[in-house]
Amino acid sequence: MIRSELLKNLYPILEKHFVVCNIGLPSQELHQLGDRENFFYMLGTMGLSSSIGFGLALNQPQTIISIDGDGSVLTNLGTLSTIGNNDADNYILFIVDNGSYGSTGDQPTYAGGRTSLTEVAKACGCENVVECQDTEGPATLQAAIDSKKKTVIVCKCESGNIKLPVIDTDPVVIRHRFMAALDAANS
Repeated sequence: MIRSELLKNLYPILEKHFVVCNIGLPSQELHQLGDRENFFYMLGTMGLSSSIGFGLALNQPQTIISIDGDGSVLTNLGTLSTIGNNDADNYILFIVDNGSYGSTGDQPTYAGGRTSLTEVAKACGCENVVECQDTEGPATLQAAIDSKKKTVIVCKCESGNIKLPVIDTDPVVIRHRFMAALDAANS
C-alpha cells in the first residue's frame, strides 16, 4: 500500500491524539481525511516534524505523535540523537518509510537502499524501536500508544502519491488552533 492508504488506515487511531504531520503530501493526505484542530500540518519545514513533535512532548503531558517520512528524517538525522538521549514517554515518532522523497516526485532515498532507519534510531540511543510493514502499522501504533513508552516506529510501505490540493489554511491559524486544542486538553 502507498502512504495515503496507510494514513487512511491510521486515521481512526490518530484522530484521538495530537499529531504533528510531515511537510507536503503527508499533511495534505491527512488533511483530506478530515481536518482536525489537534493535527498540526507542516507546510514549509522539511525534516522538522519529529523535532517539533518531540519538543512538544518534552513540555506537556499529552501523547504527541509525529508522522515523518524517511526522506525528511534523513535530512534531519540529528533529531534521532535528541530523541534517543532525552526522556519523553508521551512521544511516538511514526516514520513512513517508502524509500522515496514522496512530496518532490518520488526520487529514491537511501532508506530504500542500504540505510536502515531502524538501525540508525537504535544507534542514536532510541531504546524502543519497532519496524513493521504497512499492514501492521495501525496495530503497531496502537501498541506504542498503549505502552506509554517513547517509541520510534519505522513503517515500510510502497512509494506513490495521489493528487491533492494544497492546504489553504494559513500556517498561523493551524498553529493557533493546535495550541488552543492542546491548552484545552491540559486544562
